[in-house]
Amino acid sequence: MKFFGKFKTSSSSNKDAKTILFVCVENAGRSQMAEGFFKKYAPNGFKTLSAGTKPVYQLNPIVVEAMKEIGIDISKQKSKELTDEMIRDSEKVVNMGCMDKNFCPTMWLPKVIEWGLEDPKGQSIEKVREIRDEIEQRIKDLVAEITITTER
Repeated sequence: MKFFGKFKTSSSSNKDAKTILFVCVENAGRSQMAEGFFKKYAPNGFKTLSAGTKPVYQLNPIVVEAMKEIGIDISKQKSKELTDEMIRDSEKVVNMGCMDKNFCPTMWLPKVIEWGLEDPKGQSIEKVREIRDEIEQRIKDLVAEITITTER
């Protein structure tokens, strides 16, 4: 187990852990940052996964750089294709902001959390830092909500 702040993170290989799934189209920016932050802040009993409907070959290098600036290395994470099984096996699904009806199936799923975040693709490092910081705050809020819910 690793300790970050007041939250204890469990191993991602824990088969009994509940999965929080972060989804965007390419799985190269927003959802990868969310996965990195959730790994850092996740309460015990939770793990994370991110995926996209049109995954790409590599993560956005500016996103990787922005995360590295704050001590989170996502460079080994891979873009993954979203599957029905991922959705079915997840406790919560967070749509990072894709609104493309052709490539964002989470738009029609019940109980999806919609964050509506700006895409870092093609953005300056300054803008990516703003998006990164917003994702971090939303992850902290989500973790606080999960922690309160699981303690009841």
